[in-house]
Amino acid sequence: MSESIYANVNSDITCDMDRGTKASHTPQQSGSDSVQIRRFRTTAVCSLLLYVLLLTAVIVLCVYIHTKNTTYTEETHKLLTKINNLTEQSDLLLTKNINMTNEMNGLLIKNEILTKQRDQFNQERNNLQKIINETEGWVHPTFSLYFMSSMKKSWTESRRDCTERGADLIIINNREEQDFVTKITDKGEFWIGVTDAKEEGRWKWVDGTSVKSGFWASSGHITEPNGGRRENCAVTYLKRHPELIGWIDADCNGAYQWICEKRSRP
Repeated sequence: MSESIYANVNSDITCDMDRGTKASHTPQQSGSDSVQIRRFRTTAVCSLLLYVLLLTAVIVLCVYIHTKNTTYTEETHKLLTKINNLTEQSDLLLTKNINMTNEMNGLLIKNEILTKQRDQFNQERNNLQKIINETEGWVHPTFSLYFMSSMKKSWTESRRDCTERGADLIIINNREEQDFVTKITDKGEFWIGVTDAKEEGRWKWVDGTSVKSGFWASSGHITEPNGGRRENCAVTYLKRHPELIGWIDADCNGAYQWICEKRSRP
């Protein structure tokens, strides 16, 4: 019995010792595993957090880039719109400038034309004024100017007065001019530019041309010219012979009024 008790006691002690040994070994193994587990969990959590942070950063970066791209796109679009507007405005300004240049050129051409017309008008006015000044007292029904003197001189002195005026004694070329002389002289006595002083009987005008027929007076028994050697010059419409219509030869030294003729510009 004592041996049984002793055996039980030893068994109990042995069991207790085994338990203590197991107890001392089991906690050590469980702590190492827990540390590894905690480390794994920590690593996993950190990796997860890092992944989340990276994902968040990527998302934020993508959003930022998208926002910037959108902003840049809008700004680019606005800038392109402004550039297009500026281009259109530039084209309009160029068109206006071209139109204004054309108008200016047209005005310059018109101004040049008007200037030429003005200069031509001034020239014509000056010429007309010159003619008026030169022909004061002259009658000009055609392309000739006629001056009737109020004084009386010899044929030679009368012609000298005409030449000093840039003219000569009148040359009557046709019936119209003869009728005109009839009107302006009112049957007065005026020297005309015809003479036979160089050769008796060969009447010539002051320009050297011969008188072919002329408008010599003729009435009844009187036929002109009939004065002989003493009457080598001609007058028209003697008052003392109102019945005579035409020219009459007279003494060149006699005193009569005269008619000058000057060719004017056509």
